[in-house]
Amino acid sequence: MADNNIVCSVEIIDREKVDRVNAALPQMKETSETANLFKALADPTRLRIVQALLLEELCVCDISAVVDVSVSAISHQLRLLRNMKIVKNRKEGKMVYYSLDDDHVRGIIETAQIHLDET
Repeated sequence: MADNNIVCSVEIIDREKVDRVNAALPQMKETSETANLFKALADPTRLRIVQALLLEELCVCDISAVVDVSVSAISHQLRLLRNMKIVKNRKEGKMVYYSLDDDHVRGIIETAQIHLDET
């Protein structure tokens, strides 16, 4: 059976390339924050909330009805998404409406969908 893992047959490190890549890579803190963003979006409930908010600003009750999850559970997920700066809220009287924090999140979701459509 053929080995599908392609690895170098000799261990030779191109120090110049390694140094260049290391200098260009983000700091570890930024890499961790990026990983946390993807973790937040990896949960199907949170992703569904974000997908709904791509379409329209919604209140907690509306999100609960769309996602078919309890208001309590939606509130918990929204708190996490707010802390990650993925969603934001605005108050109008007694109502609180949620929307995406910025268009970067929209771009991430749309790019992921394009990638999936191409496979």
